[in-house]
Amino acid sequence: MLFNFKSKKLFFIILFLLGILIFLGLWNIVSGGYDKQNKIILFLKEIIPTKISRKVRDTVFIIPDLKERNKFLSLQVEKYEQGLDGKLFNEKVFISQKNKKEYLLKEFFLPFPRLDTGLGWAATENSKRAHYLEILEDKVFLISGLGETIYFNKENIKKKKLNQKKIKNNINAILEENKAELIGIRDLYYEDNFFYITMQHKDKDGFTVNVYRAKVDYSELKFELFFKTGEYWPNYNVFSGGRLEKFKDNKILFSTGYSYVKLAAQDKNSLLGKIISIEKSTKKYELLSMGHRNPQGLFYVENLNLIINTEHGPKGGDEINLNFIKRNEIPNYGWDISSYGVEYDGTKYKDSHSAHGFVEPFKYYTPSIGISELVYLPKGKSPDGKEYLFVSSLRAGSIYVIKLNDELDKILDEDRIYFPQQRIRDIEYDDENNVFLILFEYTPSIGVLSF
Repeated sequence: MLFNFKSKKLFFIILFLLGILIFLGLWNIVSGGYDKQNKIILFLKEIIPTKISRKVRDTVFIIPDLKERNKFLSLQVEKYEQGLDGKLFNEKVFISQKNKKEYLLKEFFLPFPRLDTGLGWAATENSKRAHYLEILEDKVFLISGLGETIYFNKENIKKKKLNQKKIKNNINAILEENKAELIGIRDLYYEDNFFYITMQHKDKDGFTVNVYRAKVDYSELKFELFFKTGEYWPNYNVFSGGRLEKFKDNKILFSTGYSYVKLAAQDKNSLLGKIISIEKSTKKYELLSMGHRNPQGLFYVENLNLIINTEHGPKGGDEINLNFIKRNEIPNYGWDISSYGVEYDGTKYKDSHSAHGFVEPFKYYTPSIGISELVYLPKGKSPDGKEYLFVSSLRAGSIYVIKLNDELDKILDEDRIYFPQQRIRDIEYDDENNVFLILFEYTPSIGVLSF
């Protein structure tokens, strides 16, 4: 009897100590913001119902959460008070997870409204919190999801302030003339003295996304309709795509999401779920690929005649796709029939793409990383003379560094640069200074990353 009592007592002591260790371990993970790709967190999310995990987060771990909120609110006050200064407020070295390479990040304030995480990623208001950037010679231009346009001299990234300047534009006038409601700007692109933007709006016919352009003018940007998709959908969703990118033969690339219209991505008569080229003079378009869910990154490699795109999967299945363009061939990437992700209600798709006549993704991520824009860095520009993709992410708050072979059809190495408490919407590479310019959504801010 005494032995049983001592055994039970020892058992409960061990159980108690184990509980303390688990609690301290989880506290350490969630303190300072946790990595949503952390294996322990991902495992717990699989076995613990969402309602319970959120309850634990908002009660047991409320102290580290409140500390982060207070820190964030203080940062917001500082951002508001400094106005258009574009003040440098953070400078830190980040070390990549696998290869332990050092990257220096300098972070400057942007005057745009911040993402409201409390509303959820699919909220209509957060659709207006997606901001974009473009490098034009010695200047950097930015546009907010609300259509605000600013710029600063690129040389200011070496200083303590960016000294941002506003540019007037006629976006609100366009919306008023068309009796339309802005849902959000979807990209900014520059070519041949023109700025191009994609804009999603709602009018009497429903929701749509079109392309506009304006001649570069530092006093006022006067946008005009460049390309009308003619596609409408009835309800708000976040699957509109909208990326723009350079192409050949006086054309630009334009990507669209499937906009929650079932099988539209498989319909050649619909522009939804497609990547097309648009001839700048005639506005005629050509279908280049189909079967896309929600393209978020786009890049054209001229010497290989290759289009690289990234796109969101459902729950899992974020993709990097390669399209080595071939004459009279329109590759189909499978949505919404094949995907390596599943819907949030558990609905499954056909895993294999090739078995059903579709193109397999070059790379896919399960769980999702919230994949966004990418930069291709050829071997002539990279530090070790190799081919690289730098792929940004929203959910994972990271840049994934992918080393490729010369033919860009095989992955040689993968690494990850993780930025806690961040979402990366856009990324550009500046040849002159050998740095990446990164748009972070939470503050928001612009990061200058050197390697």
